[in-house]
Amino acid sequence: MSPDTVGLALLLLGLLLLVSKLVRVKWKLTQKLYLPGSIIGGGIALLLGPDVLGRAMGLLAGRGIAVDLTARMAEGGLFGVDVMSVWSALPSLLISVVFASLFLGKRLPKMREAVNLAGPNLAFGVTVASGQYVIGILLALLVLVPFLDVPVISGALIEIGFLGGHGTAAGLGTTFEQVGWAEGQDLALGMATVGLLSGVIIGIALINWGARRGKTTVISADNKGTDREQAGLIDRADRTAGSTMTVHPSSMDPLTLHFGLVAVAVIIGQLILSGLQWLEQALWAETIEVMAYVPLFPLAMIGGIIVQMVIDRFDRDDIVDQRSVERIQGLSLDVLIIAAMATLSLQAIADNLAPFAILATAGILWCLFAFLFLAPRMMPDFWFERGIGEFGQSMGVTATGMVLMRVVDPEARTPAYPAFGYKQLIFEPFFGGGLVTAAAIPLMVSPLVGPWGFLGIMAVTMAIALFFGLVVLRRRHRKEQRAAAKEQGKAAV
Repeated sequence: MSPDTVGLALLLLGLLLLVSKLVRVKWKLTQKLYLPGSIIGGGIALLLGPDVLGRAMGLLAGRGIAVDLTARMAEGGLFGVDVMSVWSALPSLLISVVFASLFLGKRLPKMREAVNLAGPNLAFGVTVASGQYVIGILLALLVLVPFLDVPVISGALIEIGFLGGHGTAAGLGTTFEQVGWAEGQDLALGMATVGLLSGVIIGIALINWGARRGKTTVISADNKGTDREQAGLIDRADRTAGSTMTVHPSSMDPLTLHFGLVAVAVIIGQLILSGLQWLEQALWAETIEVMAYVPLFPLAMIGGIIVQMVIDRFDRDDIVDQRSVERIQGLSLDVLIIAAMATLSLQAIADNLAPFAILATAGILWCLFAFLFLAPRMMPDFWFERGIGEFGQSMGVTATGMVLMRVVDPEARTPAYPAFGYKQLIFEPFFGGGLVTAAAIPLMVSPLVGPWGFLGIMAVTMAIALFFGLVVLRRRHRKEQRAAAKEQGKAAV
């Protein structure tokens, strides 16, 4: 890939983001739906890409209309194959930047505080993830295998596609081939596409419902603000600095300094991941390979925590500015979203439509039930903001959860972001591309465990997570609330 192509791809992303902002300013529907510019731009790019405009041009080329031009556009859409290949690589890179930035410039909470924040999110996340396996495997055993002649490992597709996403589905291609069902990878990629699209669409609809019903804390349908605020503009009198100048530009631009800190965090995460992968290759890779499928971003977040620990220890002059880090994080997330949506593959959905539709529908209904019924009971504080992030991740990988949280809590006023982040430290090594995701298919085809055995393991896991979320953590939360109320009463006296 030439440097010119990479530069053109980045410039086109910038152009699309500007166009999307203009759409948000001028189109009232996008304002009522709380659509961020990145989602608008991603939708525009998807329509102009190979799977929509490209297919239309392919039909025209087949009829002999402007053959040269339409043939080129049929292959890569308006933007071309090379630009699309650059865009497809950006989400997996930028999600590490987003997570490395989560704790930079912020006071690290104490262990007890971190557990209190992440506990409900973790219980909910494990419940949803293990439930995706339970539902999928039951459908495979009772419907897909006997009636549609689909292998039983199809029961793992919901979690692989929804929580794992395109990267995990692609990474498991060799595994599908080894078990004799190569087309399973195509279904997994299609499941990832449906999960991502439905996660964003249904998530935005849920946010609008929550705002109208008073479920949200930050945004409100009754307090829509001025026309300028709905358009995403800030009045002159209300404008504040987006960051603080902590170093003199003559030595280094402050934003450059903070970008360097983010880069160090990602590099530390990569070193940790490489070390774990080396250890796996040395000890147990011949039996089962897991770390090869673990993504970088949760370890980049650990890198960010390590960097922040050093900052807390040595930064006596308050050089690190939280808002500067947030600007880097915001830019990365906007570009990530538009690039991910632009490179969605819609072709895989058309193959094996019946089993695909059954699994996808069941997965969506389970995630909706978990958000609407379980989230308010398992996450009593700011349940909507915290739950919508978990819903987004359960449907369309971590980036989708970040997108929805950005819509419902654009200024990070609730504990949704740190709770979501801390939860990933324990959750990601197992689900969504981690140990359980990587081991699911090998265990289901092994005579030692088999599909019924793996179904039992996931059912027990779901039951334990539900018990902790609905009983243990909820009882603990009520106890802490009563203790806090007593303290307030004593202070008042």
